[in-house]
Amino acid sequence: MTKQKWAVDAVHSSIDFSVKHLVIAKAKGNFQSFEATIDAEPEDLTTADIEFVIDIASIDTRNADRDNHLRSADFFDVENYPKLTFKSTKIVKTDDGEYNVTGDLSLHGVTRPETFKVTYEGTAKDPWGNEKVGFSGSGAINREDYGLTYNAALETGGVLLGSKVNITIEIEAQKA
Repeated sequence: MTKQKWAVDAVHSSIDFSVKHLVIAKAKGNFQSFEATIDAEPEDLTTADIEFVIDIASIDTRNADRDNHLRSADFFDVENYPKLTFKSTKIVKTDDGEYNVTGDLSLHGVTRPETFKVTYEGTAKDPWGNEKVGFSGSGAINREDYGLTYNAALETGGVLLGSKVNITIEIEAQKA
């Protein structure tokens, strides 16, 4: 098989995140609007070109006040930095259908290399004869590395928000 272009099916895909809150729990959310281009041979991602563009303003934590605060200059500053981008630079196969995908992640005016674990979930044909492919991904970034340093000390010790942001990605794509 050769490399082919795959168009992400946003209805059947998601980009979710979680961050420690009050040291004892996790706050969770997702991004409702994103695009991805995947140029790959799904069964061998080592030569793939993968790019994501996330509309930061589409953040959804199921709390409008928190979402608006996250969009503000205290956090993402979407007025000045409306997008998060990721472009793969190196993909290493770690096991059957398992990969470490490293790329340049740009957020809040800062670009850094980050690595995500990606699993090829398989291919299938939908009821209309379209070829589909599935991928799952996970990783973590330190939000402070991107200048997202807002926090508050807690009376009981610790801080309001953790620095580590866990990210999970579920992608269903159709042959373009």
